[in-house]
Amino acid sequence: MVINDRLWRSSYTRKVSEIMSQPITLYSLATPNGQKVSIALEEMGLAYEAHTVDIRKGEQHDPEYLKLNPNGKIPTITDPDGPGGEAITIMETGAILIYLADKSGKFLSKDSRERMETLQWLFFQIAHIGPMFGQFGHFYAHEGKDECDHPYPLRRYQNETKRLLAVLEERLKSNAYLAGEEYSIADIATFPWVGCLDWGYHAREAVSLESFPHVMAWHKKCSEREAAKRGAEVCPFE
Repeated sequence: MVINDRLWRSSYTRKVSEIMSQPITLYSLATPNGQKVSIALEEMGLAYEAHTVDIRKGEQHDPEYLKLNPNGKIPTITDPDGPGGEAITIMETGAILIYLADKSGKFLSKDSRERMETLQWLFFQIAHIGPMFGQFGHFYAHEGKDECDHPYPLRRYQNETKRLLAVLEERLKSNAYLAGEEYSIADIATFPWVGCLDWGYHAREAVSLESFPHVMAWHKKCSEREAAKRGAEVCPFE
């Protein structure tokens, strides 16, 4: 499929491995959801090319992009070397992370018990952290701040964000990473959202981030990995 370069500018191309003759193509923007996949690609050493889909301009709703992702969200990947050697296109970050982990053999254990430990925390991020943090940001820092003058939505999502941070704090009191002692796709999925509370929503004080020391130490440890630094810069906001 030929991508319309008028809509998707190749803002970042990095082949971190020469194993694959045809790289994965990533369509993304450096939101927390976008960063999940670009960080995973960097961490796993998979060859890829990244193309910006600027959701601020509505490019995710273009008919050509909707052929790749019917839900009109970012990120999406296409892998010309998919299962059985046939190309595959994947939307939804949870599915993408599991696919990339299985493909690379990294950050998702093959041991059944350890695998499920990772997947439950991955789904915790997808079902709770992302939606609740995102809604908090909407009402605290973005459109909802100006469009809604009722205090309830912000109060609800602010309290839920703090509750979820407390869940992470309790987990990280006795574990180096979310799935245990090893860094995994559960961490890759979650720490960009924690960081976004600060760099994206400027809500460090509003959600009392400093009152969750284990979360903050874990976030620092994850975000300072060299691959994480590279991945966070893919498809940047301009």
